[in-house]
Amino acid sequence: MSEKLQKVLARSGLGSRRELEAWIEAGRVSVNGQVATLGDRVETDDRILVDGKPVRGTDPDKIPPRVILYHKPVGEVSSRSDPQGRPTVFDHLPRLKEGRWVQVGRLDLTTSGLLLFTTDGELAHGLMHPSLEFEREYAVRVRGTLSDEQRRAMLEGVELDDGVSKFLNIEDAGGSEDAHNHWYKVTLIGGRYREVRRMFEAQGLDVSRLMRVRFGDISLPPQLREGRWMDLPAEQTRELVERVGLKGRRYTGLYGRGRMRSGRGQRPDPGSRPPRKPRRNPYRR
Repeated sequence: MSEKLQKVLARSGLGSRRELEAWIEAGRVSVNGQVATLGDRVETDDRILVDGKPVRGTDPDKIPPRVILYHKPVGEVSSRSDPQGRPTVFDHLPRLKEGRWVQVGRLDLTTSGLLLFTTDGELAHGLMHPSLEFEREYAVRVRGTLSDEQRRAMLEGVELDDGVSKFLNIEDAGGSEDAHNHWYKVTLIGGRYREVRRMFEAQGLDVSRLMRVRFGDISLPPQLREGRWMDLPAEQTRELVERVGLKGRRYTGLYGRGRMRSGRGQRPDPGSRPPRKPRRNPYRR
């Protein structure tokens, strides 16, 4: 049975479907010696090359996808490489024998917190698709406090340069009446570039610290320190696959395999930063 080329490539973990479609349009992919075009369909025995190199891991019967959580520190770039030589979120991820890690969404340079990575580009594509409306929750520290009018405006909708944005919920999370900084927990669907910061700035409030603490039903584990990763438990991986609607023997294999590594206390590959002191409560001043 044939499948769309970009879907097969995404399953191999080379990148997200959108990224791979751009590769096909740029002429970087060939099938059986012919330059591929967007919309081509392939069979399991077709020979697929990217930049002249054979692609592995396209068989739907291969091992199920893997998902890991990463606690991004401030100062890391959400890309595979950086022209300025800054550290990236990929620097400390575990090495893979086949494929590569695909990032689910991004966090800007000055934002820390939860990032998801998977070996399956189709799964990453589904997790980022706006139609599934995965919630993102952030801990936000601002200079000053929200008035009732500002809170109401951000819940009803704020006009930004790229459209209207609003929070689903705003929760007071700490600080005293005379404190210079105050913590809030905010929830929204989607996550455009610097969306949380821009919404507060539209109310005349500067964000002094921002941390993503939840993606969908997955929360940042308290034991996961900055710069470290851990495997997502098998049960939660199955829930993600089911919500995205992925099917096939590659995904049903999730139901038959044993428990994934819990990741507790796992450290990045050698060469990464040393262990840090336990993280303090982010809502305290």
